[in-house]
Amino acid sequence: MDIRTRLISTAEQLFDRHGFTATGMDRLTKGAGISSRTLYKHTGSKHGLMAAVLNERGRRFLRQMDVDSVDELFVSLETWLVQEGSRGCLFLRAWGETGGDIPEIAATIMEHKRRLRERVNEIVAAEIGYRDDELAEEIVILFEGATHTAIYRGTAGVASARRAARYLMTVERKA
Repeated sequence: MDIRTRLISTAEQLFDRHGFTATGMDRLTKGAGISSRTLYKHTGSKHGLMAAVLNERGRRFLRQMDVDSVDELFVSLETWLVQEGSRGCLFLRAWGETGGDIPEIAATIMEHKRRLRERVNEIVAAEIGYRDDELAEEIVILFEGATHTAIYRGTAGVASARRAARYLMTVERKA
Protein backbone atom coordinates (compact mmCIF):
# COMPACT_ATOMS: atom_id res chain seq x y z
CA MET A 1 0.00 0.00 0.00
CA ASP A 2 1.46 3.37 -0.98
CA ILE A 3 1.84 6.21 1.55
CA ARG A 4 -1.12 8.27 0.34
CA THR A 5 -3.46 5.27 0.41
CA ARG A 6 -2.27 4.31 3.89
CA LEU A 7 -2.69 7.90 5.10
CA ILE A 8 -6.22 8.22 3.73
CA SER A 9 -7.24 4.82 5.10
CA THR A 10 -5.84 5.59 8.54
CA ALA A 11 -7.37 9.06 8.57
CA GLU A 12 -10.78 7.68 7.58
CA GLN A 13 -10.73 5.21 10.46
CA LEU A 14 -9.65 7.89 12.94
CA PHE A 15 -12.09 10.53 11.68
CA ASP A 16 -14.93 8.02 11.70
CA ARG A 17 -14.16 6.86 15.23
CA HIS A 18 -13.13 10.12 16.92
CA GLY A 19 -14.44 12.91 14.69
CA PHE A 20 -12.58 15.36 12.51
CA THR A 21 -11.89 18.01 15.10
CA ALA A 22 -10.80 15.59 17.84
CA THR A 23 -8.36 13.83 15.52
CA GLY A 24 -5.17 15.86 15.69
CA MET A 25 -2.25 15.80 13.33
CA ASP A 26 -0.11 13.90 15.85
CA ARG A 27 -2.67 11.11 16.01
CA LEU A 28 -2.88 11.02 12.21
CA THR A 29 0.87 10.87 11.64
CA LYS A 30 1.37 8.27 14.37
CA GLY A 31 -1.49 6.13 13.07
CA ALA A 32 -0.21 6.23 9.49
CA GLY A 33 3.42 5.82 10.55
CA ILE A 34 4.54 8.95 8.70
CA SER A 35 5.98 12.36 9.52
CA SER A 36 3.90 15.54 9.49
CA ARG A 37 6.00 16.71 6.55
CA THR A 38 4.96 13.61 4.57
CA LEU A 39 1.31 14.16 5.54
CA TYR A 40 1.36 17.73 4.25
CA LYS A 41 3.23 16.65 1.12
CA HIS A 42 0.44 14.21 0.23
CA THR A 43 -2.63 16.24 1.26
CA GLY A 44 -1.55 19.86 1.67
CA SER A 45 -3.51 20.44 4.88
CA LYS A 46 -5.86 18.78 7.32
CA HIS A 47 -8.76 20.16 5.28
CA GLY A 48 -7.21 18.63 2.16
CA LEU A 49 -6.91 15.33 3.99
CA MET A 50 -10.55 15.53 5.12
CA ALA A 51 -11.68 16.15 1.53
CA ALA A 52 -9.51 13.26 0.27
CA VAL A 53 -10.96 10.93 2.91
CA LEU A 54 -14.51 11.94 2.03
CA ASN A 55 -13.86 11.51 -1.70
CA GLU A 56 -12.46 8.00 -1.17
CA ARG A 57 -15.27 7.00 1.17
CA GLY A 58 -17.84 8.38 -1.26
CA ARG A 59 -16.32 6.43 -4.13
CA ARG A 60 -16.49 3.19 -2.12
CA PHE A 61 -19.97 3.94 -0.84
CA LEU A 62 -21.45 4.66 -4.26
CA ARG A 63 -19.81 1.55 -5.68
CA GLN A 64 -21.60 -0.43 -2.93
CA MET A 65 -24.87 1.22 -4.03
CA ASP A 66 -24.52 0.00 -7.62
CA VAL A 67 -27.77 -1.97 -7.51
CA ASP A 68 -30.85 -2.39 -9.69
CA SER A 69 -33.75 -1.75 -7.31
CA VAL A 70 -34.76 0.38 -4.36
CA ASP A 71 -35.09 -2.74 -2.24
CA GLU A 72 -31.50 -3.72 -3.09
CA LEU A 73 -30.41 -0.16 -2.24
CA PHE A 74 -31.51 -0.66 1.36
CA VAL A 75 -29.98 -4.15 1.47
CA SER A 76 -26.70 -2.57 0.34
CA LEU A 77 -27.00 0.11 3.01
CA GLU A 78 -27.48 -2.58 5.65
CA THR A 79 -24.41 -4.42 4.36
CA TRP A 80 -22.40 -1.18 4.42
CA LEU A 81 -23.42 -0.46 8.01
CA VAL A 82 -22.52 -3.96 9.14
CA GLN A 83 -19.11 -3.73 7.45
CA GLU A 84 -18.27 -0.09 8.19
CA GLY A 85 -20.12 0.52 11.44
CA SER A 86 -23.20 2.48 12.38
CA ARG A 87 -21.92 5.89 13.38
CA GLY A 88 -23.98 7.96 10.95
CA CYS A 89 -23.05 9.52 7.66
CA LEU A 90 -19.43 10.68 7.75
CA PHE A 91 -20.29 13.41 5.24
CA LEU A 92 -23.00 14.91 7.41
CA ARG A 93 -20.80 14.56 10.47
CA ALA A 94 -18.09 16.53 8.62
CA TRP A 95 -20.67 19.18 7.74
CA GLY A 96 -21.74 19.33 11.37
CA GLU A 97 -18.17 19.76 12.60
CA THR A 98 -17.22 22.39 10.02
CA GLY A 99 -20.56 24.17 9.71
CA GLY A 100 -20.20 23.99 5.94
CA ASP A 101 -17.73 26.88 6.21
CA ILE A 102 -14.70 25.21 4.61
CA PRO A 103 -15.20 25.46 0.83
CA GLU A 104 -13.24 22.35 -0.23
CA ILE A 105 -15.00 20.17 2.35
CA ALA A 106 -18.45 21.67 1.69
CA ALA A 107 -17.99 21.14 -2.06
CA THR A 108 -16.94 17.51 -1.50
CA ILE A 109 -19.98 16.87 0.69
CA MET A 110 -22.43 18.52 -1.70
CA GLU A 111 -21.01 16.63 -4.68
CA HIS A 112 -21.33 13.32 -2.84
CA LYS A 113 -24.94 14.06 -1.88
CA ARG A 114 -25.68 15.12 -5.48
CA ARG A 115 -24.25 11.82 -6.75
CA LEU A 116 -26.27 9.85 -4.20
CA ARG A 117 -29.49 11.64 -5.21
CA GLU A 118 -28.73 11.03 -8.88
CA ARG A 119 -28.01 7.35 -8.22
CA VAL A 120 -31.32 6.97 -6.41
CA ASN A 121 -33.05 8.81 -9.28
CA GLU A 122 -31.54 6.33 -11.74
CA ILE A 123 -32.62 3.32 -9.66
CA VAL A 124 -36.17 4.65 -9.23
CA ALA A 125 -36.50 5.49 -12.94
CA ALA A 126 -35.23 2.06 -13.98
CA GLU A 127 -37.65 0.37 -11.62
CA ILE A 128 -40.82 2.34 -12.46
CA GLY A 129 -40.03 3.15 -16.07
CA TYR A 130 -39.83 6.94 -15.81
CA ARG A 131 -38.05 9.64 -13.84
CA ASP A 132 -39.90 10.75 -10.70
CA ASP A 133 -37.82 13.30 -8.79
CA GLU A 134 -40.33 13.54 -5.95
CA LEU A 135 -40.35 9.80 -5.34
CA ALA A 136 -36.56 9.65 -5.57
CA GLU A 137 -36.31 12.48 -2.99
CA GLU A 138 -38.60 10.54 -0.63
CA ILE A 139 -36.38 7.47 -1.02
CA VAL A 140 -33.25 9.56 -0.35
CA ILE A 141 -34.81 10.95 2.85
CA LEU A 142 -35.64 7.43 4.02
CA PHE A 143 -32.13 6.28 3.12
CA GLU A 144 -30.43 9.18 4.94
CA GLY A 145 -32.73 8.74 7.95
CA ALA A 146 -31.99 5.02 8.10
CA THR A 147 -28.26 5.76 8.05
CA HIS A 148 -28.57 7.99 11.10
CA THR A 149 -31.13 5.88 12.93
CA ALA A 150 -28.67 3.00 12.72
CA ILE A 151 -26.50 4.85 15.26
CA TYR A 152 -28.83 3.85 18.08
CA ARG A 153 -31.08 1.18 16.51
CA GLY A 154 -28.61 -0.76 14.42
CA THR A 155 -29.90 -2.16 11.16
CA ALA A 156 -33.50 -2.36 12.46
CA GLY A 157 -33.95 1.22 11.27
CA VAL A 158 -32.80 0.23 7.81
CA ALA A 159 -35.38 -2.56 7.74
CA SER A 160 -38.15 -0.08 8.64
CA ALA A 161 -36.99 2.39 5.98
CA ARG A 162 -36.82 -0.45 3.47
CA ARG A 163 -40.45 -1.36 4.16
CA ALA A 164 -41.51 2.28 3.82
CA ALA A 165 -39.59 2.59 0.54
CA ARG A 166 -41.22 -0.60 -0.73
CA TYR A 167 -44.62 0.95 0.00
CA LEU A 168 -43.72 4.24 -1.70
CA MET A 169 -42.65 2.33 -4.80
CA THR A 170 -46.13 0.79 -5.07
CA VAL A 171 -48.13 4.01 -4.70
CA GLU A 172 -49.65 4.99 -8.01
CA ARG A 173 -48.30 8.30 -9.31
CA LYS A 174 -48.81 10.42 -12.36
CA ALA A 175 -46.02 10.08 -14.92
